[in-house]
Amino acid sequence: MAEHGAHVASASAGDDDRPSIFEVVAQDSLMTAVRPALQHVAKVVAESDPARYGFLWRWFDELFALLDLLLQRRYLSRAGGSFSENFYGLKRVATGAGPGRPAGGPGLPREQLRRSLLLLVLLPYARLKLEKLASGLRDEDDYSIRPAASRRKRLSRAFLAAYPFAHLAWEGWFLGQQLCYTLGWAERHSPLLGLAGVRLARLTPEDVRARLERAAFCPGVPPPPVRSARDKLLRGLRRAAGAAGSSLSAGLSAAVFFLQFLDWWYAADDQDAVKALTAPPAPPPPVHLDHPADAPLLPKLKTACPLCHKVRVNATALATSGYVFCYRCVYPYVRNHRACPVTGYATEVQHLVKLYAPDG
Repeated sequence: MAEHGAHVASASAGDDDRPSIFEVVAQDSLMTAVRPALQHVAKVVAESDPARYGFLWRWFDELFALLDLLLQRRYLSRAGGSFSENFYGLKRVATGAGPGRPAGGPGLPREQLRRSLLLLVLLPYARLKLEKLASGLRDEDDYSIRPAASRRKRLSRAFLAAYPFAHLAWEGWFLGQQLCYTLGWAERHSPLLGLAGVRLARLTPEDVRARLERAAFCPGVPPPPVRSARDKLLRGLRRAAGAAGSSLSAGLSAAVFFLQFLDWWYAADDQDAVKALTAPPAPPPPVHLDHPADAPLLPKLKTACPLCHKVRVNATALATSGYVFCYRCVYPYVRNHRACPVTGYATEVQHLVKLYAPDG
């Protein structure tokens, strides 16, 4: 059985420009390893100074989507493929390239470029937001403070009931497409490539040679004759832009290797040793509470909520800072600000812990 699978995989990889299933799956998983590492860096920086760098954690999804958009836009227009595809020596070939822009040429036609950006950047962003919405609705349903007969409650429960089936259909669609690609029955391993109007192919020596010839800083290409100071300035700017792009590509490749190493490090078997080495120290008391003009003081009564200054109802602790609040007070605050109301530490709603008082 294993020999048959290896034969099928090698047969699918036997074409000149058709990548194997291992190559396409590896490039698909590259960006999924980059995002958690960058998110961890943003969280560490935000916790170091919540007032100054807290926006990095609160708006991480939007900032990452913007960075991903700029990165993929450059690689699609210059190299004819996304960053991860270019990293593995692949390119996108437009199946319906118009005249003047042959398939396999530098960059992509405008229509395929727009579709590729939409499916590479905006679709994952929307899917991530949908997953966070489903997770938030599950938490709200577990600790609901809304009447069961309210309209929003009925809509949220209908969404939670339909979401697992939609997620299963989505993943099954992709799995079926990959199986068809492995067996040689499909031209693309992902349905998104079909929606973008492209297919993946290996980079050829002619592609690499043409890319080097297009670079203004290539030492093997004679420079054009200089006729004026303006031509010198433009050529210098092109050289600087090309060198900056090459340095960025090399730096991103090294960063990806480092981030994959971090991903392996945090997925090691000896998690206890890793946690002991990387465990943060206990946070100090919030300094800004010494200034009543800037922030309200904590209530003197230990059973009072720091937000409403009344006796706590449905006591809930925030695991990030250890402070205890009313559930109705702290849940909307954390959901909207993604930070502790007292310390300002970056946090999420899943860090809320319900406290149960002993009977009697």
